[in-house]
Formats: sequence, C-alpha cells, structure tokens
Amino acid sequence: MKLYIAEKPSLGRAIAEALPKPQKKHQGYIETAGGDVVTWCVGHILEQADPDSYDEKFKKWQLAHLPIIPEQWQLKPKYKTKSQLAIIRKFVKQCSQIIHAGDPDREGQLLVDEVIDYLNVTPQKRDSMQRLLISDLNLPAVKRSLNQLQPNKHFIPLSVSALARSRADWLYGINLTRAYTIQGGKVGYQGVLSVGRVQTPILGLVVNRDKEINDFTSKPFYEVLAHIFTPSQQQFTAKWQPSEACQAYMDDEGRVLSKGLAENVVGRISNQPATIDDIKKQQKKLNAPLPYNLSTLQIDAAKQFGMNAKLVLDVCQSLYEKHKLITYPRSDCRYLPSEQFSLAKSIVAMLGKAELPFSSAAQQADTSLKSKAWNNAKVSAHHAIIPTEKSPLGLSLSNLERNVYGLIVRQYLAQFYPAFIYQQTHVALTIAGGKFATTANVTEQLGWKVLFEKISDKGGESKSNSDSPWQKDSLPELNKNDSLHCEKGELLEKQTQPPKHFTDATLLAAMTGINRFVKDRALKAILKDTDGLGTEATRAGIIELLFKRGFLKRKGKIINATPAGIGLVEALPEMCTTPDITAKWEATLNNIAEQQANYKSFMQPLEKSLHELIDIASSNVPVSLKGIKSSVKPAYKKRKKPKK
Repeated sequence: MKLYIAEKPSLGRAIAEALPKPQKKHQGYIETAGGDVVTWCVGHILEQADPDSYDEKFKKWQLAHLPIIPEQWQLKPKYKTKSQLAIIRKFVKQCSQIIHAGDPDREGQLLVDEVIDYLNVTPQKRDSMQRLLISDLNLPAVKRSLNQLQPNKHFIPLSVSALARSRADWLYGINLTRAYTIQGGKVGYQGVLSVGRVQTPILGLVVNRDKEINDFTSKPFYEVLAHIFTPSQQQFTAKWQPSEACQAYMDDEGRVLSKGLAENVVGRISNQPATIDDIKKQQKKLNAPLPYNLSTLQIDAAKQFGMNAKLVLDVCQSLYEKHKLITYPRSDCRYLPSEQFSLAKSIVAMLGKAELPFSSAAQQADTSLKSKAWNNAKVSAHHAIIPTEKSPLGLSLSNLERNVYGLIVRQYLAQFYPAFIYQQTHVALTIAGGKFATTANVTEQLGWKVLFEKISDKGGESKSNSDSPWQKDSLPELNKNDSLHCEKGELLEKQTQPPKHFTDATLLAAMTGINRFVKDRALKAILKDTDGLGTEATRAGIIELLFKRGFLKRKGKIINATPAGIGLVEALPEMCTTPDITAKWEATLNNIAEQQANYKSFMQPLEKSLHELIDIASSNVPVSLKGIKSSVKPAYKKRKKPKK
C-alpha cells in the first residue's frame, strides 16, 4: 500500500481525485480503489517545544537562564491536530511506500519530513520515499505530476535548510524576546518586547525611515533650461549639464545649490547661438515583464488596489485551493518550465472565452511567441504564478479575487505579445560654452504595453526618460553641427524632497530588494542574488505580526512605527535592527539548500553571537521605553513562542 502525505486537506483531495476510483472518504484520509491511502497534515502539525519542556525552571523568565540552547532538540504535536498525527502514524506503519506531497518549497519539504522523523519511520521506508511536486491542483496537472515522482532524498538539503531556519528563529526569538522583555519591565514597560531575526529589521526599516522624514530639512536647488529654436522655428528645450568646475556648488546627488550660479548661466545663454555637438539615435527594445512570483504580485496589488500583503496571499490561496484558477501561489520564482509552454495555447484560448475584461487581450495574443520566461535552468521546486487550464466561467469570484486573478492573467498574456519598441534620440549641445542635453523617446511599437499603458489619442506615446522630464514631444529633425538659436534661458527652482513613508507596496519592495539597505559592500553584492529579507511565504505574515504586537500602525496607506516600536529599535544593538545579519542568514540558508554550506556552519556562529547579544542586553536598561505603554495586553505567564 502506498501512502501519500499531503501538506493540507485541499492538496490531499486533489491527489486522490487523480488516483483510481471508487474511493472511500474517511475522517482524515481517503482510501483509493487500489488500496492506496491519501492523508494529510494540516500545515505544521508539529512545533518546536517550549523552553520549559527542556527544563521546568525555564517557566520563569530570568536573565540568568539565557541563552537557552537545547542540547537535544524536541518537537511536540500541536494540540488541535493530534488526531491527524495519529492517523498518519497508523498508515506509516502499514504502508509499503511513502510519497511526500508537501508544498513545493523549503517549508513544505520540512513539514512532512519532520513528521517522518518524529514517527521513527524505518530506514528502508525512508530510502524508498518519493517526492511529489504539485503546483497546480487541477486534475490534468496533478496527473502529470504523479508521473514525475522523484526520490525524496534528493530534497534533503532543502529540508535541512528549513530545519536550520526553524531552530535559529527559535533560539534568536526566545532568547532576545525574554532578555528585552525582562529589561523593559525594569523601566515600567509592561508588554512583551518581541524580537525576531526578520521582524525586527523590518521594524528597523520603518523606524529609520520615519526618523529620516522627521529630521529632513528641505533645501532649494536649481536647474536651467534652454529654449531653443531651429532655423524653421521649431522649438525644443534642453537641460544644463554642470561641468566639474561647478562641483563646489553642488550636493552629492549632482544638484546645483547656488542660485547665483544658475542665474549666471541663464543670463549667459539667452539670445545666443547653440551648436549641436552630437546626436545619438537608438532603437530600443523592451521585452514583456516576467510572470509574477508572490512578492511582485503583492507589490502590484498594493499599488493598484490598496491591498495589504496578507490579504493578497489569502486571496491567492483561495484562487489556488478553492477555485483552482492559479498555480501554487507561494512561489519565489518568476520563470516557467519549458514543457509548460505546450499548455499555453489551450490556456490562452480558455482565457479568450472567459467573458472577463482580459478576454479580448487573450484573443489577440500570439501563442507562437515564446518569451524568456520559459527557462528550465531558472526553475527550482516551483515556478511562476500563472493561470491554470480551468476556466473562471460560472465561478462566483469576489471583487478581490477577480482583481488579483486579472493581474496574474495580464502578466501571463504579456508573454504572448511582441516587444515594446521605441526610438530614443539623445542630443548634446553647446551654448555660450556651457553643455546642454535632451533626450526624447518615441514609441514605434506598443507591443505588450498595450495591456498595461493608456494609449494616447494619436495611437502611441511620446515621453522622455528620467534624465529629461521636460521634453514631452518628439524632437524636430536635427543634424550634427546644426546652428540653432537659444531664445532664452529659464531658471527652475525646486526643493529637495524627503523620502516617502513606507506603504505595503514599498515595504515589500524593500524586503525583496534588501541589498539597497545593507551597509556592508561585500554583503550588498551577495544579496543581489538572494531572495531578500524573509521568504515569499512569510513576508506578509511578518508585517501583520508587527501590527498585532503594537510596533507598527497604519494611517491610510502609510505605515509608521509606534512609540513602542521606536523604543524597541533604539534599545536594541544596531546589528539586530538592520537587515545585514538576517539577510546574511537567508543567503546561508539558501546555500545549505544548494549544498554549498552545512547545518553546523550556520548554527555554531549563531550560538556564539547569542551569548554576546545576551551580555549586551543584560548590561543595558532600555531607557528608550521608559514611560511608553504597550497597546497589547501582557501575557507574562502564558507567553507564546515568538515567531520570526
């Protein structure tokens, strides 16, 4: 008898649907016609044991006990799912082979593997275990996956990586949370000061951004535009390019701070000849953006619909599990396996008949086009989030589900539209010895952008790049060494702007592009190739956790730190509040998954740094929290294990 262990009931039912019938449905499992059994976990049905499971004395929070580092790690069954664990235990003993059907990611791998370890499955059964990877719950896709089983032992490094993450989060969270909560009590703070390897650096990002904004002093800076006429009286504008001689009057970002200098340039160039030094014309091609992973989908949904990250994930889970309209949503990958391309024609045809806003776009898609999204070398356990072969016709979708599904479909359809092509013209000029430049972009082919951009009345668009935002129209016909006339110079006085407050979209973008906030140059370079701060599956939950713990608050779309959040960040060592260390952890965890690092090389330095951090906490009272009241009711006697 084969035993299929899925991550959750919905996945278990989808697997059973693809197996021989008739079937018998029981509480917690399904028996197939051939005698095989499909059962499931309900997420993690095991959890890290509490500190007092290792020693009764740890029930009382004391600095003298820290750091708590288990010699022999223990897992314990979750109370609500003990009965499901008993069902799995029963069939593990009876079966001849186990098929691991956790979700296709690091946590999904560990979730079932840890149950197998906990139940002391025989070495023989462990060696014969197979791995079933499913990213689409529709019947044809599940059947295809059942024909592509792989040895589970190939995925052990992924499981070890998740195990190291789980234990490291426990060590870091339990010890530092206890240390700072105890110390916070000494200045009258009554709440739990939760510290985590990911949540606290996220809080640090918000606290630091709020501080930058509060401390910001706006300063004027100046730009000069030249209004130029051709011999045929056609007009365009060009922007002054300050020379090295002007550096003393400029800030670090190249902005001119001296009004007198800018006024001098305006006076010098008015009613003066202008000569073209160089003209560069280039046809530029921009291919369609890749399909979504979870973070990029969350960012776009936040921008377009004001949805927070957790809500987007919840809607995606519904589209995946309940409606079966999209593939596995907790993906960190934006590429697709090459074999998936063979399904494109039928998926696009289905979307064309879906009677939804994107249907006309699907009817015009060219499924003979194959974008760079199809790339086996860049697909790991899971692929990008795309629509499945199932039609939404007849389904009752909520507005939120319809909006998110529409985003996913649009991104997928873009793969079957031609490139966006535009002509870029860059002109360099000299006026009264000063250098000026302008750039104009003129659309030649909208391509995939027809799905994303508003088309002008003229059927195209013409806009400049960020280097010359004043040039809104295409340039007149110009040639090198043309003699032109600068009618006048124009002084533009602008003000430096503070950074913007974080929103759900920009905070998620900061987490995925965390290298921008890292100070260490070597680490910054490493982090360009990693997944950022946290994982696709955890980012939304961690942000929401900071709200629940009273460290963050919302004002419309804006996210701010609360006084408690600010006080905690100011009380902690900088290494705990910046992304450097936790992002480095994530890079090492990825290396473990790819067999470029091992468990001990990750855990041993962590244990050493814990001792140092506890010493710092013990010798410093957090005065930054004095007089601050917690917005969350204290649960000192029955604290839950802090999450990362």
